[in-house]
Amino acid sequence: MLRALHLQGVGPAPRLDVEFAPRLNVLTGDNGLGKSFLLDVAWWSLTGTWPGFPAWPHRGARRRRMEWTLTGKSRRASNKRSDFDAGRQLWPWPEGRPSMPGLTVYARVDGSFSVWDPARNYWHKTSRADPDVPRRPDAFHFSPQDLWEGLKYEGKTVCNGLVRDWLTWQLQDDGSAHSPFQMLKRALEQLSPRDEPIRPGRPMRLAVEDVQNYPTLDMPYGTIPVVHASAGMRRILGLAYLVVWAWHEHLQASEFLGQAPDPRFILLVDEVETHLHPLWQRRIVGSLIQVIDGLAPETSVQTFLTTHSPLVLASLEPFFDDEQDALFLFQLEKGQVHLRHLPWAKQGDANDWLTSPVMGLAQARALEAERAVEAAEAYMRGEREGVGTLKELDAELRRLLPEQDPFWPRWVVARDGGGGRAPVRSRKRA
Repeated sequence: MLRALHLQGVGPAPRLDVEFAPRLNVLTGDNGLGKSFLLDVAWWSLTGTWPGFPAWPHRGARRRRMEWTLTGKSRRASNKRSDFDAGRQLWPWPEGRPSMPGLTVYARVDGSFSVWDPARNYWHKTSRADPDVPRRPDAFHFSPQDLWEGLKYEGKTVCNGLVRDWLTWQLQDDGSAHSPFQMLKRALEQLSPRDEPIRPGRPMRLAVEDVQNYPTLDMPYGTIPVVHASAGMRRILGLAYLVVWAWHEHLQASEFLGQAPDPRFILLVDEVETHLHPLWQRRIVGSLIQVIDGLAPETSVQTFLTTHSPLVLASLEPFFDDEQDALFLFQLEKGQVHLRHLPWAKQGDANDWLTSPVMGLAQARALEAERAVEAAEAYMRGEREGVGTLKELDAELRRLLPEQDPFWPRWVVARDGGGGRAPVRSRKRA
């Protein structure tokens, strides 16, 4: 697993140091502060490949360096370092045999995926120089189209894609717990809400002129082809398929090579809540870990994910463990980005997370309603200058706040001098 990253002269901060937890690592913070960047660097430090553009160092920085610590099968820490090569304009991979990670899957926010398999991919760039090693890709990088239609490498099919694999797995399914189709069914069920389970249906054709069959989903309102699924559903389908595909192909490749499968699994997910309704957001993290844990009895998983969702953070409260998990916050202070490992503390519901130090909102309201409440509070404190008259404040609050808003009792008491009766129904927020 990846234990630590130390960056100098690259990324959003002059220096960035982070030590990761062995099970779950959650990265949050404002847009543009480096969450996706850190996932890209984590992927590179694990696999030696970039999922897109390489990290670009700061011009003029005295030291442009990336250091990281890995723990391999032996559980011994291995420290690696790469200094940017200005002449070749790249980050050279460290010499020597690396501490190989386990199966590594990276789900990016744009619908693309990357997979690194210790049985199917190179350990590092220098392996290409060995004539006795068959040519293999450094990693599998899927565009959204590749995910559904398949991926080739030097004329060979390395992945059939979701549509064809789903149909093949369904046709060849023997009902055993470890068949790929049964694993896919379990993954889809675990990732979906209990009252909206995703269940595979019977394959179907889409048009008279198209003889190809397509996988389908049995929805409460009818059966739909997977290619017509919503954006949120496609996100879940892609995650479930890639996890099952990566594990299934790793088992197949390990058997070909005559070696034992690697039970370690590393998952990186950027903006895990993307396209998902709140019903799905509050299940997604625990379900992903559950899906991977269920691949085989001995499987272990280390997860890195970014999120902006207070509901995702609230959903972690039942199982977050300081011994195995970590919460990190990117913050901008005085023009500089800082990454902090926050002590875990339960906040409560999604609104409480919104107004916690993690999210930093003063109030979980519309901006206009927040300003109206702040003006009313200033009036209640006796700060009357520039906040408007009592009548104006009352009218603005009536316009913006719902009847059950918890601010009303305070305002009514202050407005009526403690003796008036509220003209609206007051109800404490659950």
